[in-house]
Formats: sequence, C-alpha cells, structure tokens
Amino acid sequence: MKQPVVQEDLIEYGFRRVIITITAVLCALLEIVDTTIVNVALNDMRGSLGASLTDIAWVITAYAIANVIVIPMTSWLSQQFGRRNYFAASIIIFTVSSFLCGNATDIWELIIFRFIQGLGGGALLVTAQTIITESYPVEKRGMAQAIYGMGVIVGPTLGPPLGGYLVDNYSWPYIFYINIPIGIAATILTLTYVKSPKYSEKLTANQVDWWGIVFLSAFIGSLQYVLEHGQQDDWFNDTTITTLSIISFLGLFFFIWRETVYKYPIVNLKVLTDQNLKIGTIMCFILGFGLYGSTFIIPIYTQAILGWTATDAGLLLIPSSLTTAFMMPIIGKLIQKGVPQNYMVAVGFFIFFVFTFWMHNVITPDTGSEHLFWPLIFRGIGLGLLFVPITTLSLSTLKGKNIGEGAAFTGMMRQLGGSFGIAIITTYIARFSQQHRVDLIANIDGAKTNVQERIYMLQHGFMAKGFSPNEALDKAHKILDLSVTKQSTVMSYMDVFMYLGLLFLLCIPIILLVKKGKGKIDMSEAIH
Repeated sequence: MKQPVVQEDLIEYGFRRVIITITAVLCALLEIVDTTIVNVALNDMRGSLGASLTDIAWVITAYAIANVIVIPMTSWLSQQFGRRNYFAASIIIFTVSSFLCGNATDIWELIIFRFIQGLGGGALLVTAQTIITESYPVEKRGMAQAIYGMGVIVGPTLGPPLGGYLVDNYSWPYIFYINIPIGIAATILTLTYVKSPKYSEKLTANQVDWWGIVFLSAFIGSLQYVLEHGQQDDWFNDTTITTLSIISFLGLFFFIWRETVYKYPIVNLKVLTDQNLKIGTIMCFILGFGLYGSTFIIPIYTQAILGWTATDAGLLLIPSSLTTAFMMPIIGKLIQKGVPQNYMVAVGFFIFFVFTFWMHNVITPDTGSEHLFWPLIFRGIGLGLLFVPITTLSLSTLKGKNIGEGAAFTGMMRQLGGSFGIAIITTYIARFSQQHRVDLIANIDGAKTNVQERIYMLQHGFMAKGFSPNEALDKAHKILDLSVTKQSTVMSYMDVFMYLGLLFLLCIPIILLVKKGKGKIDMSEAIH
C-alpha cells in the first residue's frame, strides 16, 4: 500500500493551529459522544417507537458495526479521496444522518440512519488524530496526543448526562439534532483550514480491493446480527442464525485469504505478526467489552430498577470519567519515565475487577447513589490505567507506517469488543433473569406464614383504597409477581458484574507475558 508523503508544510502555527485542533477534537467528540448519548434515551425510544429491549440495542449496535467496518479502511480512503475532502464528507454524512435519525418514525428507520451515521463517524476518530498529529511540530506531538486523548476519554461520559438532560427537558430526537450546528461549523472550518498531504498515485477503480470490502462487511455484519438476535431466536435452533454464523465464518476466512494474497489490500494484516500488537488487540477487545458493557448496564439498572431520571443516570458516570481524565497526564508521565506498561495494565485490570466485584455487592432493588459513587471512581482509575498503556504497549514494537495500521486495529478491536459486550450482556441478563425467577418462585409457598402475611397485608392495603376483596387479592398477587421480577433482574445484573470481573482477572497473567518495547512512540511515525 502506497503511503502519503508527510510534508513539513502541514505543520501549522498560532491561530490556524488552534482552529484545526478545536475542529479535530470537536469531530472526535461528536463521534464518541454519539456512541454513548443514546444509552440514557433507550427507554424513551422504546416507548415512542414501540420496540423491544433487543431491538432497541440495535440503535447502539448498528452504529458500532458501521464504525468497525470503516475504521480499518480510513487510511486507504484518505488516500483515495484526499484527506481534507474525505474528512469533510464524513462530517457531512454524519450531520445529515443525525437529522434523519431525529426524524425517524419507526425503529428500523432509526437503525438504518444510525448505521449511515456510523459510516460517517468511524472516519472522524482516526482522521482527527492524524490531522492533529500532522499540525504540530515533532517536539510538541506529545501535547497534541494528550489534547486528543482527553477528548477521547471525556467523550463517553459527556454522552449520558447530555443525553439525559435533552431527554428529560425536550425529547429524544434532540440528542441527534444537537449534532447539526456543530457538524455545519466543523465542515466549514475543515474546508477552510485543513490541508491535505500530497499522496502517491491513487488506485484506479479496478485495483480497489472490492472483494476485501465485501468479505469484511459480510464477516462483521453477520456476526453482529448473530450476537444480537441469538438469545431471542434461540441461537442455533433458528435457521437464520445458523446461516449467518456460517456466512460470518466464511467471510472471516475469505477476508484473511484475500488480504494476504492481494497486491493492494484494504487492510494490511501482515502488521499482526508483531507479538505485542497481537496481545494488545486482544486487550483492546476486552477493554471495549468492559468500557461499553458497563456504560450500557449502569444507566439501564438505575432507570429500570431504581426509577431514576435519564439525567440522573447520566450524571452518575461523570465522576468516573473525570477521574480517568485526571489520570491521563499522570500516566503519560509514568510511561515517559519508563514505568513498564504491562505492570500498569495489570494493576488497571485488577482495579477494574475490584469495581465489578464491588458493584456485584452493592446493587439491590433500592441502592442509593452514595453506594455507587466509590465503585465508579475505581472504574475511572482502572480505565485510566488501561486506556493509554494498552494502546502504547500494542504499538511499542512497531515502526514507521505500521504504527498507523496497528492503531486502526486497536481502534477496531475496541469497538468490536463493545459490540460483543452489549450483545452478550443483553443475552445473559435475559437468561439469568429467567433462571433466578424460577428459583425465587420456588420459595414462594402459599402455605408459609410469612407469604400469607405479606399477601394479607397487600390485600388489605388495596381494600382500604376501595377495591373489592377479589380485586384486592388479584392486585396483591401482581405486586408480589412484580417484586419477584425486579429481584430476579437485579440478581442477573449482579451475575453480569461478577463474570465481567472474572474476565478482567484472567487477563492479568496474559498481560505479564508481554515483552517490553520502547515506551515512547514517535507519533510522527503514526501518520496514516
């Protein structure tokens, strides 16, 4: 694959550099905020669009699939169309589809527009990083990455409270409309200020790796459908699920074959021969699993079980992200001083385990926010210790253009981990809830005194409100049934936290096997 020529004249100074930095960070924020902003609006969307929990999860998933398909192709697309044009086109696609998402009248319309929005959004993240890096002289690139990193970390946390505020005070379409003015401003600034590097010659249409694109899309798209619908369609007893599982496997097989034999591959797989990158991509997958999985489960628990408003559910996650943002510069300094990243990652995994175990112990049908504060602070510390060191560690033994290709892999695996996380968590919540419900109902025996007393109290409470004895008894049974459902759901959330924690604990020995590369990555080599 031909690389772009890195030019000195891309370096900007003064006012222009400030504008370019703001534009790029804004675009990266747009993309990241939109990954999580919908989480707190899911309940409202379900109500107004009449969708099931499984269908509504697609609003998050469709966006993530599109991201994952586009991220590995960004470096190639930038070369084909020129970076400035590609960046501006991505912002326009993102902005227009945001407007369409807000106007969607049913769930599948919303999901299709979310997918298109993800195709635009995937490019913003990687291209924004490249534009920021190129605009700073080599000696200031560390600062450039810190500015970008802060945006990337604070983004996922800005989403829920902002989404919550808009949903509570306006309505859910506004979480999409808010992108429109920012998108228009970013497009104008990009076309005015951002420069494109001069590229080597472009590929002609018949040289483009069309089959690579088809196989990649078949592999990821089918896999995602299987993960999302497996639970409700009874997994491999359903012909669609079985067919798509086979398509996904074949897609992966042919994608790997195509990229290794074709002269102009759309994704360079040879870079994965690097041992650290191999382990790093697995760690990024698990990090995505924990990051997006916990960001998905916490708002749903606080709203569905505790009855919080969307704003409160969103605000709960803010201290956690501020902790992570505060950790970023400290961890950057530690890496510069040569503290081994694998030790930092191991500590990060352990702290994340403490967070999940703590959550497993504190969540009940009526937990107060003060009990959730400290576990979430631990989540913030854990993420801080994982995010930068895993990325740096993955790329630490790569050279030159391979750094950019490696960075695309880590980004892709983080997103894919998030999609897997959400799909697997929704499946397990459904399975565990059914199991716990069966177990709990077995304990409710009408012959037991305490059960009779509870029903008697509830019945008399309803009779005091004017219901007949039969109606009151019926309502008493319904209340008891709701209470069992709530308890079984909370127990399934507890199980999910426990298994997440064990997953992170298992990663510690793996990460300690990584050999030490040079800690400082020259980001100027990462241009792609």
